[in-house]
Amino acid sequence: MDNTEKYKAPALDKGLDIIEILASEGASLTQGEIANRLERSVSEIFRMLVVLRKRGLIALDEQSDRYYLTTHLFELANRIPIVKRLTVAAAPVMRQLAKDCNQSCHLAARSQDSVVIVGQVDNPGNNVLSVRMGARIELWRTSSGRVILANSDPAEIDKAFATIPHPDGIGVDQLRKELAESASLGYEQMESFVVKGVENISAPILGFDGFAAAALTIPYIGRHHGGVPIEDCRELLLVAAEAISVQLGGPARAAK
Repeated sequence: MDNTEKYKAPALDKGLDIIEILASEGASLTQGEIANRLERSVSEIFRMLVVLRKRGLIALDEQSDRYYLTTHLFELANRIPIVKRLTVAAAPVMRQLAKDCNQSCHLAARSQDSVVIVGQVDNPGNNVLSVRMGARIELWRTSSGRVILANSDPAEIDKAFATIPHPDGIGVDQLRKELAESASLGYEQMESFVVKGVENISAPILGFDGFAAAALTIPYIGRHHGGVPIEDCRELLLVAAEAISVQLGGPARAAK
């Protein structure tokens, strides 16, 4: 029996299950709906809801009697040193990038088998494509995740292949080839996995160890008039990613 089986905390499990179901739903839920989704009785989760409200992790809309996540978890996440350093360093650079390209951009960090959006800046124009702050996306379903993995420690890459199967069943040899090409280029540019007509350009944010701490991505939208060419946006993205990397103690592109 391993430690995960030996040491159990059922109440904690229930509380975390509630947080996860509210996060995955992306909408408020009644007490009964939460109980149904977790296949638990209403009485089982009542105390958990009370405690989570008391700690400020969830809130209750008194009029609709529906529970929803507060921003407290996001605020806690931003207290993590690397996330806080990332967002502080990236914010002004991302604002300038969005302005220069007239394209939105977002910053993503890896979280186990997914990436989480930790920064988002909309372009100044009328047509905006943005990704929700705090959104969690499968590692293989986003250019950000692929770029982060491509620029990770080789042992971490091997571990990812062993533990995170590709949802479309693409072979390991093909994936290794694609990641190696991305690492060699210093970016990835490909059609969005989610939105038709959008081409993602993603570049790694490198830490002091030379490995990816995050990824900066432009979901590029073509424009009929007044648009900045995608090639120019890619170069501006690379310059921006380098500027953020240097602030984190990472290498400049010329030093690679």
